[in-house]
Amino acid sequence: MIIVGVDGSVTARAAVEWAANDAFRMREPLRIVHAVDRSPYQIGRFANVALPDTLLREGQRILREALALAHERQPGVEVTTQDIEGAPAEVLREQAEDATEIVLGSRGLGGFAGALLGSVSTHVAGHVHGPVVVVRGDHQPVRGEIVVGVDDSPECEPALAYAFRQAKLRGSALRVVHAWQLPVHAFAPGVPYDMDEVRVAQHQVVHDRLETFKKDNPQVTVVEDVQPAQPVEALTDASARADLLVVGSHGHGATGAMLLGSVSRGVLHHARCPVAVVRA
Repeated sequence: MIIVGVDGSVTARAAVEWAANDAFRMREPLRIVHAVDRSPYQIGRFANVALPDTLLREGQRILREALALAHERQPGVEVTTQDIEGAPAEVLREQAEDATEIVLGSRGLGGFAGALLGSVSTHVAGHVHGPVVVVRGDHQPVRGEIVVGVDDSPECEPALAYAFRQAKLRGSALRVVHAWQLPVHAFAPGVPYDMDEVRVAQHQVVHDRLETFKKDNPQVTVVEDVQPAQPVEALTDASARADLLVVGSHGHGATGAMLLGSVSRGVLHHARCPVAVVRA
């Protein structure tokens, strides 16, 4: 099942459209979820008793509009809606337990997305095990290319698997970007580096990582894009020509921002297309 969070914003509408299309491609049911958090309005000496009921009615309106949009976009997809009381990030974490993927708008009204890579987006992408797709609100033409970032760690393999599946379902080419940088000590006097050897080694990293995936997905055209560059910049540049950018995340720490990892957090801020963060 694909879960999409909505809050009535422009980017939430874009997220519903994206999720409905992906549900159609994956042949998965779609659940549209809206979270109502009463707690901020029940604190203080003069709590507004009527406001939470107003929020519930507004949530039902948002769900009706999102349902109509999903049916309009993909009439054949099974769609359900759910209005859930609770903090948006916690609601989505619970929903993710039985989800194929979670879809969010990049900038919302303070509900699911909040702000571009706000607390909810950071929390969800940093904690959910599985794909979390963050969708921008602007409509762009189909370009026929998926981009995925890889490194030399096994943690990128779930992102590769997701990217290959997306490319296969869409009939798109897959650009595999591996951006590498010399270590700081390489620039110290007296430390020799053979750049040709370094380039060959970096290409070998990508070749080894892709070998099994290419054998299992022979119908997917793969472009190996290995370049000496800063990873966020390389992936952001590639996103301008892509329908979807896929990154893994293997950050460390107790907070969502730290768990998200610097590269995935960076591309969520700067990418020019939808971004899927896939945690192992």
